[in-house]
Amino acid sequence: MRFFYAICFLLFFCSSSAQDFHPALLPYPQELTKTGESFVIDGPLLIAMDKKSSAAMRFAVSDLRDFLNQKLHVDLNGKAGGKSILLTLKKRDKSLGEEGYSLEVSKEGITISANTSIGIFYGVQTLKQLLLDSDVPNIPGLKIRDWPDTRQRAMHYDTKHHQDTKEYVKQFIREMASMKANMLVWEWEDKFEYPSHPEVGAPGAFTISEMQEITGYAAQYNVQLVPLVQGLGHASFILKWPQFAHLREVPASNFEFCPLKDSSYLLLFALWKDAMDATPGSDYFHIGSDETYELGYCPDCRKKEAEIGKSGLYHLFLEKSAKFIEQNGRKMMAWEAPMGWAKGRLNVYHANEQVAEKSVTPRKGIILTESYSYETPDLKFAKMAKSLGHPVYAYDPNPGIEQLFLPYYFIKSDDGKILPGCFENSFHFLQETLGKGVFEGVIRTSWDDSGLPMNSWTLCFTTTAALSWNVDGVGKDQLLSDFYKSYYGKKTTGIDILYRMLNEGAYFYMESFEREVWAWGEIGKTHIPDLPRGDAIEYDPYWNTQYKDRVELSKIFLSKMDSAIRICDRNLSDSGEHAYDLEVFRSLASMVRHTANTYLSLSTLEKTIRQAHLQRFSNTDSAMYYLDSAQQLLRNNLSERKTVFDDLVEVWNRSRLPKGMSTPQKTYFFEQDRTRHFANRVADMGYLVIDEEQLGLERYLENLEQYTSSLKKRFVVE
Repeated sequence: MRFFYAICFLLFFCSSSAQDFHPALLPYPQELTKTGESFVIDGPLLIAMDKKSSAAMRFAVSDLRDFLNQKLHVDLNGKAGGKSILLTLKKRDKSLGEEGYSLEVSKEGITISANTSIGIFYGVQTLKQLLLDSDVPNIPGLKIRDWPDTRQRAMHYDTKHHQDTKEYVKQFIREMASMKANMLVWEWEDKFEYPSHPEVGAPGAFTISEMQEITGYAAQYNVQLVPLVQGLGHASFILKWPQFAHLREVPASNFEFCPLKDSSYLLLFALWKDAMDATPGSDYFHIGSDETYELGYCPDCRKKEAEIGKSGLYHLFLEKSAKFIEQNGRKMMAWEAPMGWAKGRLNVYHANEQVAEKSVTPRKGIILTESYSYETPDLKFAKMAKSLGHPVYAYDPNPGIEQLFLPYYFIKSDDGKILPGCFENSFHFLQETLGKGVFEGVIRTSWDDSGLPMNSWTLCFTTTAALSWNVDGVGKDQLLSDFYKSYYGKKTTGIDILYRMLNEGAYFYMESFEREVWAWGEIGKTHIPDLPRGDAIEYDPYWNTQYKDRVELSKIFLSKMDSAIRICDRNLSDSGEHAYDLEVFRSLASMVRHTANTYLSLSTLEKTIRQAHLQRFSNTDSAMYYLDSAQQLLRNNLSERKTVFDDLVEVWNRSRLPKGMSTPQKTYFFEQDRTRHFANRVADMGYLVIDEEQLGLERYLENLEQYTSSLKKRFVVE
């Protein structure tokens, strides 16, 4: 009987242990089984591969060697017969496909096998994550079989309002590849120096040789770089130039081309050809072309719209564009929704117009990458578009236009309601959409409208990459936990709390002063305390009454951002390669903290002036003291703003070129675009503090200094 209970206990213990075993892998493998004894790295290790190996196989080996050498400091001078990691091609398992792999860890060694070198590469990425998750030198015994659910796993990388350095772009590619994303749709706008029209490229823009270098670098990591050069809409980076203004749909807007002017195509085709030359080996080209707000407004287009409808105008442009792109050996992507032409999709941008859509037949083969927010649960329109010969990509929805940080944990609606965050929305969208055999690929967008640092987008990219590879891999809570542990390191703590506080802080920042007007329109105007006047130091005591709620909220966020900064500081030494992300997050928390401090300073300012008023006739020296204190309070706040802003710019500029940079060879030409993007309010990084600048505290301080000096000359005896 005791033997029986012992067996039952062992069975229970083993099954529980296997069930509890969950390495933090992103994406999580399709099949993972815990097996026998661990592999122990207790001496020199050999990495072996097939004798006749391709350059791609050798690169995978090199990638693994660099990781083991630099991250884990493993001795890689092992010899045959000793402990080893074997990478081998075995074209046996058809179910693994082109990108799948098998990974086995046993007491004797580690083996990665696949049908292709791509599968070997992805097996290496999983092994690297497994090693970081394990208590090296002990690697748990396990078997993995893994393959992707979705063929094209695209990340949209938007740099319209900033330019990352080449080093950061390469790091970003490596990170996307480690999560098994295989396409980078790069919306670079003026961050490329187009050889045919170099004036379009901003100062410091990547040259064609640099873009070719980055494209080749991405290809090594099995990431296809797809250029996105906006066509019909979003064209302010081109049409802001006076020499191209005649190509606008309407003279007042630099945002979109007229689709009926032959010169529009001559210019765009030249720029597109440059972009294709800069990205050799890519199979695709994305022309963007959405948000055509004034489409059909010019006299000629208005006449044409009467014949073929607004969607007809749009697809007239797509038809001509596709012919050119296909002639150059590429497939064309555009922001168009499945059956959007049949559903009056363009009227989404023209809600006040009831334009009857005409019969439109889109060019077969155009890849549709637009929103599915008006799709049916059974994906009716996506299936219809696919049947008509259009590859369809699931559009992982943009989180919104929030400033500083993304609303991962919650979204605040226009009317103040708290809604599920963008992480949960994305997770559910992908689970409900992918794995049904409908979509050719998935694309995660990262709009640069609000000028968020790219580090803020990482969880978005990770979520899409993880679920597009394995849609049923893990639950949303487990995915969050795996991300924090895998990306920031298993020694870090409180990162989930940090993300939540930055989510909260970003809304506080956005709702402060006039920042929200760039997102939601009319919101009211923030005033500053009344200046003292007259011999009696009179003032109107309204500020603390009017802004009482804001002051109390500022006290809360001052404390929260202090906590956020402490989390960043505590973890900076343990987060390895991603310590920089925490430095960026620290700069965000500091900006929110300063915003809270500004409200509290204004509150104290009014109270200090009140004390000066109360002391005016009982103790003149004391009254002057309070007026001097009010001046110093303002100086401290203005100094803090400069310090926080300068520190933020310094941190961000470690991975990007200075925003709005000019060079001796070229001056940056700035013109605000039609959409009033938050990050495009001014040429430089000043968009982050311009609302504070417009409060007029500097002028207030000057007036207060003059007023105090005048009183002292009249009433203070030296």
